Amino acid sequence: MRRYHRDIRLPAALGMDVVGVAAGDEVSLDVRLESVVEGVLVSGAASAPVTGQCARCLEPLVDSLEVELTELFAYPDSATESSTDPDEVSRVVDGLIDLEPVVRDALLLALPQAPLCGEDCPGLCPECGGKWAELGTDHRHETMDPRWAVLKQRLRGNDEENE
Repeated sequence: MRRYHRDIRLPAALGMDVVGVAAGDEVSLDVRLESVVEGVLVSGAASAPVTGQCARCLEPLVDSLEVELTELFAYPDSATESSTDPDEVSRVVDGLIDLEPVVRDALLLALPQAPLCGEDCPGLCPECGGKWAELGTDHRHETMDPRWAVLKQRLRGNDEENE
C-alpha cells in the first residue's frame, strides 16, 4: 500500500457555463493505492475550487468541491479483465494507472445542476429583473389584463375631457 498527495493544474475547464472548475485551477488528490488480487484499488479524495453563478440571482459564487474516489484498476490477464467489458473496469497499462478519467467523472457528477449562493436565495423579480433581496417587501408591479387596458385608456380620456 502507498499513499500519494498530488496537486495538479487542470489543462481544460470542467463543468458547464453556470458552474465548473476553471482551466488552470488546481485539483488536490489524496489517494491510497493498494495491491489486491485482481489489480490496484485506488481510494481517496479529490478537491477543487468551483466558480460559477447562482441559478436564482445570477450573483457570482466561489466554493470548493470534494469527492470520494474508489476505483479498481485490473491487472492484465486477471480474471476481472477477462470477465468484464473494456469500459466496465479500468485497466493497469504498462504498469501505470490513469486517474484522470476517474477524477474528472467524479468531479463532474458532483457539480450542482443549479448552484445557489444560499439555500434561502429569493432570486430575481420576473417583471423588472431586480434582486428580491434588495427590492424590499413592498415591491409590486401593476399588472392588468390586456383586454381591459383599452377600456382603462378610454376612461382616462373621458376624465381629461370632463375637466
